Amino acid sequence: MIYLLEDEESIRKLVIYALESQGFRARGFETPAAFREALKQELPELILLDIMLPEENGISILKSLRKDPAAKFVPVIMLTAKNTEYDRVEGLDAGADDYISKPFGMMEMVARVRAVMRRASVKPARSEYRAGILYVSPERHEVKVDGKNVTLTYKEFLLLELFLEHRNLVLTREILLDKIWGLGVERENRTLDVHIHSLRAKLGPAGHYIQTIRGIGYLFSEDQS
Repeated sequence: MIYLLEDEESIRKLVIYALESQGFRARGFETPAAFREALKQELPELILLDIMLPEENGISILKSLRKDPAAKFVPVIMLTAKNTEYDRVEGLDAGADDYISKPFGMMEMVARVRAVMRRASVKPARSEYRAGILYVSPERHEVKVDGKNVTLTYKEFLLLELFLEHRNLVLTREILLDKIWGLGVERENRTLDVHIHSLRAKLGPAGHYIQTIRGIGYLFSEDQS
C-alpha cells in the first residue's frame, strides 16, 4: 500500500490512477488529519508527501513520522513545488528518501517509487555495530563515541550505518549518493561532502574513521596505519 498526502485534488487523483495502473495499491488523503488516522489502521510500504499543505507543513509531518516507532522506517518521497537546493536538503535531512519537484511526469514518479522501494527492501543484517570507540545501534537509533551519546540527523545516521556495513571497503561517491539520496541527486553537488564534514565533526575523536579516498569516495576504517 502507498499513501499520498496531497491537498490538490487533481494531482491526487492523477497520481493514484498512475500508481494503480502500474499494479500498486494506493490511497490518497487531502488533510494531515485524515492521513494520520489512516496510519493508525494500516502502515503503508511508502509515503508520497506534499510539502505545502493547508493544516501543517510537510517537513513537520515528516519529522513526526521519523520519531514514530511504528512509521520511522517507512520510506518517504517528498512532492514539492520548491526547487532550491536548500529546500531539497532540508527535506532530505529531515528523513526523506527522495524528492520530486512539481510539475512532474507520472512515469518518472512511478520509477522513483520503484527505486525507493527497492532500496528500502534491503534491511541491515546487524542489530548493532562496534568499531574502536564507536558504538551504533540501528534498532534504537543510538550512536555513542567513547560512551558518550551523539545526535545525528536521519541522513547522517544512514551514512554512518552504510559505512559500518561496508567497513574497510572504498565506497564511491556515486554509490553513496544513490544509496542515501537516490535518483535526482547530481553527482557534482556538495550534499555528500557537507554531510561527511558534519558527520566527522559530530563523531569527534571517531571522525577520522571516515577517510577520504581522493578522486574516488570514502573509506571507513578504525585502522589508520
